[in-house]
Amino acid sequence: MNVHDQEMIRDIEPEARRWLITGRVQGVGFRPFVFRLAQQFGLPGRVQNLAGQVSIEAEGDPSVLDAFGAALFADAPSLARPEMIRSEKIEHRKLDHFEIIPSEAVGTQVHIPPDQSMCDDCRRELLTSQDRRYRYPFINCTQCGPRYTLITRLPYDRANTTMADFVLCPACRTEYEDPLDRRFHAEPVACPECGPQIYFTSPSGQINGSGALSACIDALRQGEVVAVKGIGGYHLLCDAGNDAVISQLRVKKNRPHKPLALMFPWTGSDGLEQLRQELEVDASSGEMLCDPARPIVLLRRRDDSTLSKLIAPGLDEIGAMLPYSPLHYLLLDGLESPVVATSGNVSGEPVLTENSEAEKRLGNVTQYFLHHDRPIVRPADDPVMRIIAGSLRLLRAGRGIAPFEFNVPNKFERPLLAVGGHMKNTIALGWGRRVVMSPHIGGLDTPRSLVVFEQVIADFQRLYGVQAEAIVCDAHPGYASSRWAGRQGLPLIKVWHHHAHASALAMEHSPQKAWLTFTWDGVGLGEDGTLWGGEALHGHPGTWARVARMRPFRLPGGELAGREPWRSGMALCWESGMDNDSSNGDIKLLKKAWLKGLNSPVTTSVGRLFNGAASLLGLIDTASYEGQSGMYLESVAEGEVEPVDLPLEQDDSGLFTADWRPLVPPLLRKDVSVAKRSMQFHLSLAQSIVEQARRIREVAPFDLVGLTGGVFQNRVLAELAVSKLADAGFDAYLPKRVPCNDGGIAVGQLIEGGLADG
Repeated sequence: MNVHDQEMIRDIEPEARRWLITGRVQGVGFRPFVFRLAQQFGLPGRVQNLAGQVSIEAEGDPSVLDAFGAALFADAPSLARPEMIRSEKIEHRKLDHFEIIPSEAVGTQVHIPPDQSMCDDCRRELLTSQDRRYRYPFINCTQCGPRYTLITRLPYDRANTTMADFVLCPACRTEYEDPLDRRFHAEPVACPECGPQIYFTSPSGQINGSGALSACIDALRQGEVVAVKGIGGYHLLCDAGNDAVISQLRVKKNRPHKPLALMFPWTGSDGLEQLRQELEVDASSGEMLCDPARPIVLLRRRDDSTLSKLIAPGLDEIGAMLPYSPLHYLLLDGLESPVVATSGNVSGEPVLTENSEAEKRLGNVTQYFLHHDRPIVRPADDPVMRIIAGSLRLLRAGRGIAPFEFNVPNKFERPLLAVGGHMKNTIALGWGRRVVMSPHIGGLDTPRSLVVFEQVIADFQRLYGVQAEAIVCDAHPGYASSRWAGRQGLPLIKVWHHHAHASALAMEHSPQKAWLTFTWDGVGLGEDGTLWGGEALHGHPGTWARVARMRPFRLPGGELAGREPWRSGMALCWESGMDNDSSNGDIKLLKKAWLKGLNSPVTTSVGRLFNGAASLLGLIDTASYEGQSGMYLESVAEGEVEPVDLPLEQDDSGLFTADWRPLVPPLLRKDVSVAKRSMQFHLSLAQSIVEQARRIREVAPFDLVGLTGGVFQNRVLAELAVSKLADAGFDAYLPKRVPCNDGGIAVGQLIEGGLADG
C-alpha cells in the first residue's frame, strides 16, 4: 500500500462532530426532527437542549456528516429558525445509537417561541371521528399550540409550563416519549382523558364537557355576548350579523365607534371561502390570514357585503382573522357564520387571562363565559397587520408573532431594558447583539396595565436569563413608563421620542446608511421642549438632527385637543387668520385663552393636522378612540385632484418649515365634495414630503427616505408618498416588522440607548 492509498483511507475514517445551534429551536419539534434525521442518515450521536441552544453530536463518514449538517437547516421544521453558532470536530467515541438526552438549564441564548395556531395535521385529527382527540379543544403537537403564554421558566420542558399539573395518561405518555411520534416532547400534549377541559357558566348555572361548547354556540345564536378564553386571553364574542347585540356590546364596553375585529369560520379548500364573500382578499392577505401566526388583517369590505355597518362605523375596512385555536375552530364550525371577536378587557387595558377576574371585570358586559382550566401565564393579544404600499405591515405585535427579535450591528455594552411609550406600549430587552420585543401591552393609564407592564418586564429578564443594568425610556417625564423607569434605581438613558421612531425604522432596513426620515405622529416631546409630530430627521441612529418640520401651531385645551378634533380645527382657522365660529361664546373664551397661550401648547403634529382637517370637513368633532380622525379622513378620500402647494422656507439655522396654512381654505370649500377635499389634503402632504426631500438633499445628502410614526398607518398618505418619492428618484421605506406607531418605540429606544451607552 502506497502513501496515497493510506491517505485515502485516513480521509474516509469516521469522525465525530458537534453542532451548536441557536435561534428558534425550542418548542418547534427540533429535537425529534434531529433524531429522525440522524436515523435517516444512519448516524449515532445525541441531541440536547441547552436553554435556548441545541447541542448536536454525531459520528460517521465525513461526507455523510456534511450532508447531515446541511439538512439540519435545509429540512428544519416549518416553525423552526435555526442559526449556527459553530460546528467543530470532537473526540470520536464510537457510539452505537442516537439519543435525546435531558435538557440542561445553562446558557443565555434563549429564544422564546410565540404561540402557534392549530396545524393542518391536528385539524384533520380534530375532525376525524375515529381519532381519540376527536373534537378535543386542546389538541396540539410539536408544530402548533401555545408556547409563550404557558412557559413559566426554561428550559422548555413540560414541568416548566402550566401543563405541569396535567398528568399524562398512558396513551399520551407513549406519544410524548416516542422520538418517532409527531408529539414527541410536545410539551402541551393532552387528550380528553388527561388534559384541560372547558366549562360554560351563565345565569342558569355551569355546564361541563362537550355540552359547554353547545351551550356557548346556542347563546351566541340567541344574541348573547359570550366571553371566551383562548390561548392568550379572553375574547368577547357575538354574532357579527346581529345589529342589536353589537350595539349592546358597544354600549356596555364603552366602545362606541372603534372598529371590532371579526373571526370567520374556516371554510372551503383554503379556509377563506366565507371570508371572501364579505371582504376583498388578494394573494398576500390570503397568505397572511392562513399563516401560523393567524393575525388580524385589515381588509376592504366588498360592495355586496352583508356585514353589519356597526362593526366599523365610518370605515371601509374590517379587521378579520381565521380561527387559530382548536376551541375557536370548533365554535366557528358550529356557528357557520362570523363572530365579532374583540379583546376581552376593560377598554385600553391588557386582555384578561384569569377566569375569576374575567367574570368580575367583564360582568357588566356579559354573564356568559366559556372558560377552560389551563392557566395563561401572561397575556398575548391578537396581532394586527395591514397591506400598505404592496407589503403587509405589522401594526400591533401579539400572539403568534411576538416575542420577536432582531440582531443588531453593534454589541450592547451591557444589558438594556427599553420601556417604550405611554400608549400602545411594548417593552424590549437588548444584550449582546440581540433585541427582543414583547407582545402589545397597551396604554398605561390604569393600575392593571401597570401591573402587566411590570410582569412582562420581570418575565422577560427571567426567561431570557438577562438582568438589565440600565433602562432606556422616553424623554417625556409624564409617561408612566418613564416615571416607572426613574424609580428603579438603575442608570437611566433618555431618548427623544422621534429619534426612537427613526432608529427603529433604520434598524429594520439599513442602519449604516444616511437617512432622511419623516417622523409624523400625534405628539411626542421634542428637543426644544415643544410637542413634535411633523419632523424630518437627517442622519442615522445616534446622530439624528432635525432638518425640517411642519409649521408650529398652538393646541387650545392641550391634551383635550387629542380627543376633541374640533379644537384642532379651530386652531387651524385661527392660525390662518380666519374665525370659523365667532358667534359661539365658549369658542370666544377659548380663543382668548389661545391668544394668550393659556393651556395651548405649541406643536408641529401632523396627527393634529389630520384631526383638524377631519373636523373642518364635518367628519368628526369628538373622538372616542386614538386615530379616529385620520381613519375617517382616509376612508372617504377619493377623486382626481391637484395638490395644494405648501410653501417651504429655511430659517437662519438651516431648519426648513413647511407651511400647512394654504390647506385650510380648500378644506372649507362647500362647492367641492368631502371626498375630493380629503384626497387633496392627503395628496398635498405627500407632495410636501417630496419637496422637503428635494430641498434637503441639496444641503444635506442622504441615501434613503424613511416614513414612520403613527400617521403612516394611513394607507392613502403612505402610498401617495412612496409613489411620488419613487417618481422623484428617492428610495423610500416604511416599517414592516416593527410597528410604525408607538408599538415600535421600545425597539428604537434600544438602538439609540445602546449607541449612547457605548
